[in-house]
Amino acid sequence: MKGIVFREFIEMVETQFSLETADAIINDSNLTTGGAYTSVGTYPTQEIVDLVSNLSLRSGTPVPDLLRHFGRHLFHRFAAVHPEFITNHASVFALLCKLDDQIHIDVQKLYNDAELPSFEHEQLSMNSMLFIYHSRRAMPDLAHGLIEGCIAYFGQTMQIERVDLPSDKDGAHTRFTLTVEG
Repeated sequence: MKGIVFREFIEMVETQFSLETADAIINDSNLTTGGAYTSVGTYPTQEIVDLVSNLSLRSGTPVPDLLRHFGRHLFHRFAAVHPEFITNHASVFALLCKLDDQIHIDVQKLYNDAELPSFEHEQLSMNSMLFIYHSRRAMPDLAHGLIEGCIAYFGQTMQIERVDLPSDKDGAHTRFTLTVEG
C-alpha cells in the first residue's frame, strides 16, 4: 500500500484524535518503519490494519466505522492534493464511471508500483448506478467511505445500498448501488 495512505491516516489521527493517540497506536503496532512513511513508498497492508485495529482499541470505535471515516477523509485529501483527478467530473456518477479507465491509469503513472483496487460500474438509470469493488486487500469499508466522501464533495444526496459478496482467490468483492435521492 502506498505511503500516502499511511501518512494521511496518521495525520487524521493526530488532528481528529490527538498527537498522543497517534504516537500510541504507532508504538502499539508492529511496524517495519516505526511509523515513518514517505508518500511514494510502498508498505505492507498489514501495517494499516494494525494501526486501525489499535486505534479501534484505544477509541472504542469499531474498525469498520474507522475505515469509513478514514475513507471520507481520504477522498477530501485526494481532492485537495490531486484535484486534476476530480475537477474534470461534474458528478459522483461521472467520476466513478471513469475511475478504472481514466483515473487509475493516471494514478498508476504517478505511482507505478501501486496496487489499486478495480471497479465495475453499470448505469441502471439516470438516478442509479451499480458499482462493484474488487480488491485483494479486502477493505470495502474504506471504499464505502471513499464513496461517501465523493458524494459529500459533489454535494449530492444519495442512498448507498451495500452487499458484501463472497471473497475468492482474487480477494473481496462488494456491490454498491447508488441512488440519487429527491
